[in-house]
Amino acid sequence: MFWKQDGIEKKYLLTPGAVLIGAILISISISWGPSALPSFSSGSNTGGDQAQVEAKVDNGDGGGVAITKRNDAATEGKGKIELVEFSDFQCPFCKRFHNDVYKQIKAKYIDTNKVKFTYRHYPLPSHQNAQKAAEASECANDQGKFFEYHDVLFENSESNGAGLAVSDLKQYAVNLGLNVAKFDKCLDSGAKTEIVKKDLAEGQRLGVKGTPTIYVDGVAVIGAQPFSIFETAIEKALGN
Repeated sequence: MFWKQDGIEKKYLLTPGAVLIGAILISISISWGPSALPSFSSGSNTGGDQAQVEAKVDNGDGGGVAITKRNDAATEGKGKIELVEFSDFQCPFCKRFHNDVYKQIKAKYIDTNKVKFTYRHYPLPSHQNAQKAAEASECANDQGKFFEYHDVLFENSESNGAGLAVSDLKQYAVNLGLNVAKFDKCLDSGAKTEIVKKDLAEGQRLGVKGTPTIYVDGVAVIGAQPFSIFETAIEKALGN
């Protein structure tokens, strides 16, 4: 299926599992941003089989989009291909991705240096604690503890914002043994506000509509898809 936006032809590839009943009904695990993808709807995300959707922007050579790098963005792994996640710490589907898929990707591809993983922020405006949580993770990044802090946020966050109040964010820094005075000063001053906003702007430029959106070598996989979807995309990018 093809559609055009801003003069760019976009292609949506449906993977096995989609059901054709008169028309294609698509339900994906995603927390939507201000503007939804055309003709897509976020049906029930409480479980069961879901249509698995891979969105690919064709830039003329069959490759994915070019993502503007942020040199101080948190990364792990040293693989020849890169996964870039645009995510929101208050998003329940981002939490699901973290718990069900990210850990498997990390074990199979990141820790074995087959893949480089980069985290970018995309706090949705409907999530009142997402912006400050993102800033807190960058304050932890200053002390070399981004992913440890990132894990704690997803393990303790709730979709209603519980677990992400400023008092919670500061307590996690204590629990992780960070320099608390330095962390609190960073968080209270808003020193990381612009960094988070720059990530958000980059995601918007790329056409990110919601979270999580994970780019596998420039090709977007949208939503908390099963590990098998990412495994297939990664293996393809690796040339396997």
